[in-house]
Amino acid sequence: MSPHDTTELAASFLQAAITFGLVLVCGYLYARYRKPYFAIWALAWWLYSARLAVIIVFLITEVWDLLYWHQVLTGWTALAFLWSALVFSQRLVWRRAYWVLVLFPPLWSYIAIYRMDNFFLAAGPAVLFLSLATLWTGVILWKHHRQVGSSPAALMAWAFFLWSLHHLDYPFLRARGAWNPWGYYLDIVFELAIGAAILLLVVEDQYRGLSVLSALSADLQSGRREDEVLDALLARPLTLPGVRGSAIYLLSSGSVVRGVGLCADWEGSGPSGAARAAIGRVVESGQPDVIRGWAEERGGRTHPYIAALPIFLGDDVRGALLVVGSAHDPLTVLDDRFLVALGHQVGAALANADLVQRLEDRTMDLERLAGRMVEQHEEERRRLSRELHDESAQVFAAVKLQLGLLRESATPEQEPALEMAVDLVGSGIRSIRNVARDLRPSLLDDLGLLPALQALADDFEDKTGIETVLLSPGRLPALSAEAELALFRTMQEGLSNVARHAGAGVVTVTLEVDDGDLQLSVQDDGRGLEEDSTDEQLRSRTGILGMRERVAPLGGSVELLNPEDGGAQLRIRIPVPTGDDSAGGSGALTSPGPG
Repeated sequence: MSPHDTTELAASFLQAAITFGLVLVCGYLYARYRKPYFAIWALAWWLYSARLAVIIVFLITEVWDLLYWHQVLTGWTALAFLWSALVFSQRLVWRRAYWVLVLFPPLWSYIAIYRMDNFFLAAGPAVLFLSLATLWTGVILWKHHRQVGSSPAALMAWAFFLWSLHHLDYPFLRARGAWNPWGYYLDIVFELAIGAAILLLVVEDQYRGLSVLSALSADLQSGRREDEVLDALLARPLTLPGVRGSAIYLLSSGSVVRGVGLCADWEGSGPSGAARAAIGRVVESGQPDVIRGWAEERGGRTHPYIAALPIFLGDDVRGALLVVGSAHDPLTVLDDRFLVALGHQVGAALANADLVQRLEDRTMDLERLAGRMVEQHEEERRRLSRELHDESAQVFAAVKLQLGLLRESATPEQEPALEMAVDLVGSGIRSIRNVARDLRPSLLDDLGLLPALQALADDFEDKTGIETVLLSPGRLPALSAEAELALFRTMQEGLSNVARHAGAGVVTVTLEVDDGDLQLSVQDDGRGLEEDSTDEQLRSRTGILGMRERVAPLGGSVELLNPEDGGAQLRIRIPVPTGDDSAGGSGALTSPGPG
């Protein structure tokens, strides 16, 4: 054997080993994912391995009849690659007419090897057939790349494009030994590029599937309302290759509740015919169902596929996720297990959104109930205040008047007792009036919010000795009676907390309009909040819960803070109406000063 043959033999052994490795890779992918094109790719690489084996035996034995099988296997390899690309991108079904192409390599190889003497006439049609089949494979894969945006498909397409050009040099260079062993090495480069692209297709599809499940997991934990979750759920399948539309069909409504992309006009109705039958099969079996070449009856559009994926609530099928795409195979390797898991995730996200919706509705009901209870509580305080002021206080005033009349006609010995009785009745009248004022501040009804808050600050300073400063704008926005009462009561409670817990010398109450809200702040210079105090402890100690019950129906909020300069701060925010009756900004703050 010549050194030239030895070099070519070594290169062919290397290429054969690499090619057989690709057989094993594609065979494993088929065993793992059960996609038919992986089996056809494995067959193509096996035929190519057999072709290389024939070359190796020929180089060793120089039996010229082996060249016939070399040509046959070369043609079959090209057809296998072409068929795998067609099945992969278009789900093409085998037809009897295709046997003509299968028979072409053995028939023409027989004519070329045994019946023709001119080398170029014999090799030219075979090489042209091989090159065109390889080029066609690249074109099909490039179209798939344009449809679904797959980079590995583009890599494979370019590898087949260049390989088809490389085939054309066979009758001029390689057949004459002028391109050995570099022709083998270049074939190896193309094989490795195609094999890498196949693996990258798998990785890309797995990555996209994992991204969809991760996004659905985020939707599951988002705590958003059902409308928002539906929009997010329908956007997730659009990231899968070739998906152009998605819709959610729920059994509870008997129709599509939301659709996007090509399915945007299905809302309220849904697909008909074969697609509706697919939904029925999905509901019955709990397994995905895919219809190829689906024709939409209403719009007259034909789609390469529509897939119906089950949506689960627990173990029961709640509906179907409909996916419409422009590629003939919606998923490269994502199998039924992934699609079922996808359905479970979608169902869990919908159930979670429904739970959030019901929780929000229940929270609103509780807030309305709390507001109603506060309103009834204030009404009862108003009634008690009125009864104490109008009835009990008047009775005590009449008793005091009668005691005064008796004192005028009493003996000197009786005067001290009557004087004490008059004083006691007067003290009782003052106590009743104080209770009535605490129950319902008359200044709030008579003079408005700012004078009532100032009177509250003055009275607090007189009773506790704590310097109290009220800072407020010269004018407030128009507020409802409920909002004014809530501000008054929360300031009253805040000052009471300062007196009980703060140990403060000065307390500053600030009222201002900030960013569309009216903010009331009660800040002291006392000991502040304990760092290890829990929210529940603060609520029970400071009455925060009661304040929240007052302001929540108004859309407001309550915060208890530890300012950096010490002390504690209570902050209440209540939305104010916008319009001409609103105060312009917070305005210049005025300080009426301590009472």
